Amino acid sequence: MDHTLLKHLVAAAQHLHFAHAARALGIPRSSLIASIRSIEAQLGYELFDTSATSTQLTPAGQAFLVDAQRQLDKSAKSAAASAAKPGGKAKASKGKGRAPAVKGQPRPGGKRQSR
Repeated sequence: MDHTLLKHLVAAAQHLHFAHAARALGIPRSSLIASIRSIEAQLGYELFDTSATSTQLTPAGQAFLVDAQRQLDKSAKSAAASAAKPGGKAKASKGKGRAPAVKGQPRPGGKRQSR
């Protein structure tokens, strides 16, 4: 399952309010709801009970939330393990660099071409 969809699900489950979760993620509420609907379509059952006065997770949603958090933690650990370690060999600048041009003087670094 897509990593982004799982992040959207976890945020919605933590906030139990789609607008607050969308604001925390920095996405529009409609995108968050579309992500939740996409997950529900892939799984074949509803994760949130929207018929209640407030947003609540269904029992199946609570069970899937545990699995989603586990998948996110596992992917975060593997990403941290595969990240490049800081440091390394410093690159020395090669070449002479640029010297300022002085009118009437030969160009530094190269000889003038003669005919």
